[in-house]
Amino acid sequence: MAAKGGKYAGLEILKDEARKGLVLVKALTEAQRSSAVLNVAKTGNNILTQARQDNVVLDYAGVRASELNGSQRQALLALIEQYAGNMREGHAAVRMAEVKAHLDRTYFAWIGKTDADAVFYYRVHSPVLLIEFDHQTPVGLRHLYRPGVPFREHIHAVMRSPNGNDYGEDLLRRHYQQHPHVAARQALQAAVGEASYFEVVSLQHFGRLGPSLPFRFRRVRP
Repeated sequence: MAAKGGKYAGLEILKDEARKGLVLVKALTEAQRSSAVLNVAKTGNNILTQARQDNVVLDYAGVRASELNGSQRQALLALIEQYAGNMREGHAAVRMAEVKAHLDRTYFAWIGKTDADAVFYYRVHSPVLLIEFDHQTPVGLRHLYRPGVPFREHIHAVMRSPNGNDYGEDLLRRHYQQHPHVAARQALQAAVGEASYFEVVSLQHFGRLGPSLPFRFRRVRP
């Protein structure tokens, strides 16, 4: 994904994540690639575990790392480390130790072609790690790109802990949606409403777009 103009012209992000994925898939033998490549045609969005998709249960798919030779396994580890390296050094070391301990149970899957300018999706999946990289269809750029067709300038990429609730579900939001605390809201409104010309508005009034707080204050006219 590269900026083609403006003051950030030439800046490219997720370049290494894309390149190292291609390095790995191209290092596979024909037999291994027949297992890894789930579909050579990428016709839409394939990512499965992005925002608000906590604890998704996925079947393993693709080629298993236990079937890779030494250099191929190193390419797989280099790809994983590209993501883990975004963490603090100590956390990254712990994550990579977990990855290596479960390396033989790690799978690599691919959707799309493998040309240098191809659009593609890949997944690295083990009991302790889930990585997805996905070239997606346009959002907000439909005047520049064909709607519904994946392109290289829109990428989603995640690294997750399977069944780890790692996306940080908003438990406080859910609590106040299920338990409105009417008495507390009325007490707060009685305490501050008349004195400061503020009224207390429940989170439910704002719906899902509201903050993760039990109440917020809105200025009203006296």
